Parts: sequence; C-alpha cells; structure tokens
Amino acid sequence: MAHLSWTRLHKLSMVIFGAAFVMACESPSNEQSAAPDIAVTEAAAPQSAATTNVYFGDTHLHTSLSVDAGTFGNRLGLEEAYKFTRGEEVTSSGGLAAKMRRPLDFVVVADHSDGMGIYQLIEAGDPTIMGTAQPARWHQMIKDGKNTAAASELIANFSQNTLDFNPSEPDLARPVWDQTVAAAEKYNEPGKFTAFIGYEWTSLVRGNNLHRVVIYRDNGDKASQRLPYTMIGGSQDPEDLWDELQTYEDQTGGQVLAIPHNGNLSNGLMFDVTTLDGGKITAEYAKQRQLWEPLYESTQIKGDGESHHLLSPDDEFADYETWDLGNLDNSQAKTPEMLPGDYYRSGLKRGLEFAEQLGVNPYKVGQIGSTDSHTSLPAVEEDNFYGKHSGVEPEAERWEHVVIAGVNGDIMGWQQASSGYAAVWSEENTRASIWDAMKRRETYATTGTRPLVRFFGGYNFDGSESAADMYAADGYAKGVPMGADLPAGEGAPTFLVAARMDEKSGNLDRIQIIKGWVGEDGTAQERVYDVAVSDNRTIDADGRCLTPVGNTVNVNEASWTNTIGAPELTAAWTDPEFDPTQRAFYYARVIDIPTPRWTAYDALTFGLDLPPEVDMFTQERAYTSPIWYTP
Repeated sequence: MAHLSWTRLHKLSMVIFGAAFVMACESPSNEQSAAPDIAVTEAAAPQSAATTNVYFGDTHLHTSLSVDAGTFGNRLGLEEAYKFTRGEEVTSSGGLAAKMRRPLDFVVVADHSDGMGIYQLIEAGDPTIMGTAQPARWHQMIKDGKNTAAASELIANFSQNTLDFNPSEPDLARPVWDQTVAAAEKYNEPGKFTAFIGYEWTSLVRGNNLHRVVIYRDNGDKASQRLPYTMIGGSQDPEDLWDELQTYEDQTGGQVLAIPHNGNLSNGLMFDVTTLDGGKITAEYAKQRQLWEPLYESTQIKGDGESHHLLSPDDEFADYETWDLGNLDNSQAKTPEMLPGDYYRSGLKRGLEFAEQLGVNPYKVGQIGSTDSHTSLPAVEEDNFYGKHSGVEPEAERWEHVVIAGVNGDIMGWQQASSGYAAVWSEENTRASIWDAMKRRETYATTGTRPLVRFFGGYNFDGSESAADMYAADGYAKGVPMGADLPAGEGAPTFLVAARMDEKSGNLDRIQIIKGWVGEDGTAQERVYDVAVSDNRTIDADGRCLTPVGNTVNVNEASWTNTIGAPELTAAWTDPEFDPTQRAFYYARVIDIPTPRWTAYDALTFGLDLPPEVDMFTQERAYTSPIWYTP
C-alpha cells in the first residue's frame, strides 16, 4: 500500500483522517495478583465472555477557560472543543477551518484548576480582579495585542508563586466549574462518545512541573459537589491532592483518579527518591500513590518522556522528541542528576527498587499519551497539527516562534512534538467502562497515530495461540493483559505481542520488549529486545536487529511509500534471561517506519526552506503499559 504525496489543495484548513479503529474479541475472565505485602485495590478485570474494544482519546485538553491558553490567544471554549473532538468543523482561533475526519472516542477537557476562567476577567478588565498591578498590566498588554508576552509573564509568576492576586477564589471558580460540568454532561453520549468530567491540578514547585489531570468516573451530580483542588489556596504537594481525592470519594461516594503530567519538565521531581518535602518514601506513601495514580502521561506536545538517551545509551530509539533544556518556565537548567526522576523508564526502575525495600511499588503506572493542547483542538497527526497554543497555530513562521523562553535558552516552535493519544482497551465506550480500564492500566500510549496493539504475559502459552484476533482470546484465557501483575509460575514467562499499523500512517518497523529488573545488588537494570522485525531482517543472538528499516520519505513532497515495513507484526517471546527470584517489568514498544514530520508538511504548504537542525521526518511509536512480575 503506497501513500500518495499529500497536498492541501492550497488551503490552510487541516484535517485528521478516517474513523477510529474498533476491534472486538472474546476475553474470558482474568485474575490479577495483589501487591506482595500491602494490597492496593485494583479495578475489576474484564468479565467472562466480555468484548473489549480499543478506544482512542485525549485525557489532557485545554480550552480558553485555562488562563494560560486564553492569554496565549485561544478563543475557543467548551462547545468548540467538544464539537471538534466529535468530528464537527470549527474555526480555529487563528481563523482556519478545522475538522477531524477521524473523531476521538473520548476526551477529558482538563482546564487548569488554578485561575479557571480568570483570563476572561482579565481581558474584560473586570473590577473584581483589577485591584492589583499584575492583572491590570496584563489587561493592557492584551489590549495592545501582546498576548504571548502577557502569557509568559503570567506563567512565570505563577511558577514562582509571585502572583499579587488569588486567581482561585471559590466565588470565581464555582460558576466556571458548573459550566464545565454542564458541558461534559451535554456532550457525553454513552456508547458513542465519552465526555469525562475532569480538570488539571496545576502544581508547580519553583517552575518544576508536577501537574496531574484528575478524571471522574462520575456524572455531574457528584462531580459538582466539590470544586477542583488548587495549588494557590490549596497545596503544591501531591499527597495533599490525594487527601482531597479521598475526601471527594468519602463525601460523594464517587470515584476519581489522577494522571501525572509528562515529567520531562519536573527537573527530577516526578519520580524522585524522596517525597516533595524531602521526607522518606514509606510503604504508606507508595500505597497511596499507586492507589490514586495508576497511569502516567508518557508523551505529549511538550516532548516525549518514555526514555532518554543518556539514561539508556544502548537504546538507539531513546532520543525521540526530547525536551531536556530545563523545567516548565525554563528558570532552572536541566542537569544529568535530574534525568532519572524525569523519565518513565527510569521511574519504573526506581519503582522496582522501592518495591524491593517496601513491599509496594510507588511508581507502578501504566502508559497513555495525550496532547496537552491549549488550542481546544486535539489535532496531533503530523499533517494536522495545530500546535501547543494558539500562538503557534499553522502559519509560515511558527517553526521559529518561541514556545518556552527562559534564562537557559528557548524551546522553539519546530521542537514541538505532534503527540499524543491515549488508547484504552475497554468493554464499551462509557465513562464507567473506560475509567475502569484506566484504573486497571489496560492502556497504551501513541505519539498521535492509531495502531492496534495487544500485549499479554503468561506461563501457559503452548504455541497454539492464534494471531488472527491479535492473541486476544488466548491472551485473556491463558495469561494477563498489559497493566496487570504476573505472579510466579512454572518456568520463564512468555509474552504475546501483536501490532497492526494505523491505516492512515506508515507500516511497522519493529516491535520491542523493554525489560527492567532488580539485580542482586538491589539496583534496577534494563534491556531492550527486538522481538519482531519487518522485511526479513534478522534478530541476532543478543536479541537485537541492528539493521535499520530504511527511509522512503520525500521531504520536498512531504510523502512516503509503504514499500518497506509490515502492516502487522506478531511475536511470542520468552525471556531468555529470566530469573524467578528477581522483580521485573516488561512493556512493548512498537516503532513505525519513517514518515514526514509536521515540519515537512509545513515546509510544503508554506514554501519554506528550513535549516538543517529542524527534524523533517519521524518514526511514530506506541508504548504499552507494563506487565509486572513479582517473585
């Protein structure tokens, strides 16, 4: 199947192609083991004979109600965000026609809890917040057309806790939260489209990003009973957020979870070896973190956070859309010592070490991707990328716009990653079903494409398993799915993994399994195995294929051909170095062949001659949640 040269027919409107994949398969019941010493409640596994489907969505979308999004120039609110996500055409803040031909299945509009709706008051010069210098200054800057400068100042002052007013007064927050809940109720359509109620708790510690997206399983009657938790007037400590979530559940009888923001801008705090206040990580802390935070956002527009090349020097795919200049406001430079606390794989390894010491793993998190778009438009396929915020919507100069400025240098427009989406294996497209699948971590992350990926582990696979349904029936019947625990069994475990390409993107290059384990000295190790490769290439005795797949990208035409790679890959892989006494995790990474990056499409559309440092092709990928082995 060849991909024809892409054109825009001289229009600036962009589209996302196709309809969401849905794959049905039989899934007999599956029992998961509890944590070894301290039990942590898990969501129920799929019921016997249930049908599971993959649903694609975005758990991290901002509208003009987020103060930074509005100040940057986003003029699209809740209505436009839901309409666009469901496939209707809207007009972007920059005046472009925008439509998704391939709607998402679910979304969390996650506007910032701090200052929700405040931008509108600043823009209007509302006297309720014009009594101090900063809002008055930003009001004038916005009137003068200096939105980006105003937004940068606002973010910097919020990051450093130097605001001269409280943007989170309950009297200001209540009508905005009621509006948010009402919009989610209006657009939620069980069985067809899920609009979750949610918000982003915006914790910043001296500019270090510890944001969490809070997602309700509940409808509006419960979610509206308490206002979103804030940093100003609340706390910047995740432990206090967990207390608030417990209070919400106790008060309403509802259910809620939190998803940490991509940690690459946390400067070592996301997967730290201490608590935020410098205390010791205890078993109780680990239990609480695992209870409230089952998932992690490993890829989004502000860079990819699955791995880092300095942490994984033997992994040639580790340096992907890397942002490692500094923290969120770029007020503090990144140092090598911070990196292990920033990245998902190193966080998983630290989790194993803590589990060895405490009997419970604080960093036992599955993977999703999401956009963190501040345009109200979750448009992150390479040929339909609307940028991080409305100041970098499609135009000829956006590649050289500054996205994050700071004393340590600037993050430029071309460095934005057109990423990512959350993929969830769920029984049906409803709040309850998708939330339960998130809770049990039966999820994977994508960098903006929509491949189908299955991953199972077990001891009873005998070679008769069928790949016709991507191992689903056998995987559930004989093993456990991604996100689950694999208890000790007879011999070494075998892992079934299958991937099918996104029909609107490139073929598959390879499937890899990343293993982490705790050695005899108590230190976690890692290794990458190639388990399935395309084009008759060979995997050597060390479990690696060192022959690249090739590259058919024509940068000048923003095109490629699927004459290399494979539309589908499967593997049944047994760990050749399995030690039944060692804790371990395993997750799958699916790599596509090279395809044009969004910068190549921009160059074609606007007739640009971009400098050599600008990446012009990419290798899209998907990351599954791990399976954890506990002796």
